[in-house]
Amino acid sequence: MTGFSDSAQAMSLVAFSAVATITLLLCVMTGPDRDDLDEFYTGYSSLSAMRNGLAIAGDYISAATVLGTGGVIALCGYDGIVLALSTVLSLMLLMFLLAEPLRNAGLFTMGDALARRMPGRAVRIAACLVTLAALLPLMLVQLAGTGQLLAFILGFSGDSLKTGVIIGLGILMISYAAIGGMKGTALIQIMKIVMLLGSGAVVAVLVMNRFDWDLAALFDTAARQSGVGPAYLRSGLEFAGGPYPRLDMIASQLAVVIGGACLPHVTMRMYTASSARQVRRSMSWAVSSVAVFVLIITVVGVGATAMMGRAVIAEADPQGNTAYLLGSRAVFGTEVSTGETFLFTTVTTALFLTLLASVAGMILACANSLAHDVFAARARSMPAHREILLARVSALAVGVPTIFLATLIQHRTLQPLVILSFCVGASALAPALVYSLFWRRYTRTGLLCTLIGGTLTVLLLMPGTNLVSGSPVSAFPEADFNWLPFTTTGLVSIPAGFLFGWLGTVISGRRKAEEQRRQYEAVEGWILAGAVRRG
Repeated sequence: MTGFSDSAQAMSLVAFSAVATITLLLCVMTGPDRDDLDEFYTGYSSLSAMRNGLAIAGDYISAATVLGTGGVIALCGYDGIVLALSTVLSLMLLMFLLAEPLRNAGLFTMGDALARRMPGRAVRIAACLVTLAALLPLMLVQLAGTGQLLAFILGFSGDSLKTGVIIGLGILMISYAAIGGMKGTALIQIMKIVMLLGSGAVVAVLVMNRFDWDLAALFDTAARQSGVGPAYLRSGLEFAGGPYPRLDMIASQLAVVIGGACLPHVTMRMYTASSARQVRRSMSWAVSSVAVFVLIITVVGVGATAMMGRAVIAEADPQGNTAYLLGSRAVFGTEVSTGETFLFTTVTTALFLTLLASVAGMILACANSLAHDVFAARARSMPAHREILLARVSALAVGVPTIFLATLIQHRTLQPLVILSFCVGASALAPALVYSLFWRRYTRTGLLCTLIGGTLTVLLLMPGTNLVSGSPVSAFPEADFNWLPFTTTGLVSIPAGFLFGWLGTVISGRRKAEEQRRQYEAVEGWILAGAVRRG
């Protein structure tokens, strides 16, 4: 059964309206009340380690992660579980390698962290452009998916209604970023992660209870209902149609593990920690929260296949994006009580809040980068009130084109855009951050080559992947210009990003490299140990 009852739809609509009203009111109440850059960009680093960690987890777990990863688990079994575990590994990579140096080197944005050693407008502009390139596709995916998701929950099918939902929610998300600033969006992220984990944990318990707490029985039933038998519990099902399934899987895991850790809306939360100790504790909370989420989505995703069958899930959505909802609905059976309807409404509201919070955080990261790295860096001493106004206008400048593009692509397969974001993070931002924070001889030319070369490599290779054309589930199924035998560009673009950085540094000459080495050694202890934070 894929349809939802009238009472569930009515309760969901009321809950969505209430959540939208309450969260906007909270943004107004907690937003900056004075013209202070530190308050707008970091909330005065006033969040406790637990709250900051929950906000990091909220930013990291996007709607694309909940719906997309849940779908891959439901449809592909083992491969989906490995993908979910990769998200935890990615956050652990950020925790152990980059979190503290990022917090020590940066101030408000990714451009601050990269320009600390190599000041200059070119570096800041390049950082801003790559931030936009990494986050715009993810924002499009989540905004465009909003119309489809709410249509599925509330039972309407008109394109005009879906477009109206996208526009309305897009305006709401712009308001969150412009009014709430870092502190307001952090509060929404905390609400989102608490609701998502709380409602998901209850559904996961119900799924396990239905199978008498026998994990083997759950997986065996899912394998039988998958239609592919034991292959559901083995590696290779997701990429079985490609010529190199093992390599394709490795490339996808690399993009998720390396790229997810470096996306700007996640790394900006490092700057809100007041000390190196607090950033470590915050990341511990974030990793723990994401690990619990992975357990929940694994049980719910596999449970959806076990209870409904893979064919029913694929029929509702070929990518499986509705699997999490279908699994939550199926666990109640045909006779649904008022309490179960309320629980299902909580699940749908948590997903709705996830959509709102994810895009709001990304809009804020893009707006902050535009205002601080492009416009404020142009003026020697821009007044704080003017920079904050620019950040709010930038939120509008980023959000309006995103809404327009989302309405245009809402009927296309959106998976290529998710992969594009992670590949840009892995191929441009990851090499730039690793080299900037740890390589003494790294030069400005090397940094620009990394950012620009890595991004261009991804943009040039991505149209050739099998997600864009050449298969019935690609973005352009009627065309076939697929020449790259992989789902992602990671195997080529990630090494290319590191290679561009090395080549750029080499062609800068030994004199420039030595100059950079001396400059880095002067601040090495501060970046790596973090005894004092520079303003």
